[in-house]
Amino acid sequence: MFHRRDFHRLALAAGATRLMRPALAAGRFPERPLHLVVPFAPGGAVDTVGRTLGERLAALLGVSVIVENRPGADANLGAEYVARAAPDGYTLLVGANGLATNNTLYPKLGFQALKDFTPISRLGTAPLVLVTASGAPWDSVKALVAAARAKPGSFNYGSAGNGSSGHLASALFCSVAQIDAQHVAYKGGSPALVDLIANRLSFMLLNPLEVLPHLQSGRLKALAVTGEHRSSLLPQLQTLAEAGLAGVNTDVWWMLLGPAGLTAEVLQALSRAATQALADAHLVERLGALGASVTPSNPEQAGQFLRQETQRWAQLIHAAHIEAD
Repeated sequence: MFHRRDFHRLALAAGATRLMRPALAAGRFPERPLHLVVPFAPGGAVDTVGRTLGERLAALLGVSVIVENRPGADANLGAEYVARAAPDGYTLLVGANGLATNNTLYPKLGFQALKDFTPISRLGTAPLVLVTASGAPWDSVKALVAAARAKPGSFNYGSAGNGSSGHLASALFCSVAQIDAQHVAYKGGSPALVDLIANRLSFMLLNPLEVLPHLQSGRLKALAVTGEHRSSLLPQLQTLAEAGLAGVNTDVWWMLLGPAGLTAEVLQALSRAATQALADAHLVERLGALGASVTPSNPEQAGQFLRQETQRWAQLIHAAHIEAD
């Protein structure tokens, strides 16, 4: 039988357990809404990826996920905001290609992508489409390259601005194809498309969503896609490698990151939630509508990818003497 002192010990132990429960609950992550920063204006591909991801993370983590659009300075404003945030996991970034190029294009940035972020997971990737005006005389990659080589310096291509994804991808295309083509920088993709359709530009590399309506209307024609795989939106198009031009493996990609210094527990929780979110059929379908494929990864793989992309594009930017606007 229990003595009175045994009951006292049990009562004290039970009281201690009750006192510990709030403390354990207080240590749960997350306890409050997460802020998911999209460093671009609403309505674009990165915004769509961020909002679709945010919906799934909210359902999985049991807290609200607030998507904040912080555009400006080629996505550097939003990125720096997250880099300077508290490393508690409540402020996250949906990063894109600029994370791997902007430190080279803008040497005086107030953050270093490889030092000031904790990669959590890759999210998805989409190829670019090599397009020309419908009235252009070449109907294949081989014919375009041959014509450009025959008249060095007479071909040109447009982009949304110096250092943009389209500019860098086109510069890589010219380097691999060994053609001399002039870059024309525009203040956005829309005016460049107008000149391309009017046959004032020789070619452009654009994301599938930008070109699809113009392909359907017959104002543009597509020759191939970049990347290692064909586009889900344009499966009939060869990759550049299939067309005989290997080495232009450049895509649009997205990644989830937090500030440097996330604890192992928080990083594990976010990584697990991201992996589960990217397995959701609705998210896969939504990214597929962008012409994108889901590319989940663990934090180590995401970090390795970011390092490789940074090194790769730094070499091209320096070799081609590319400068930002």
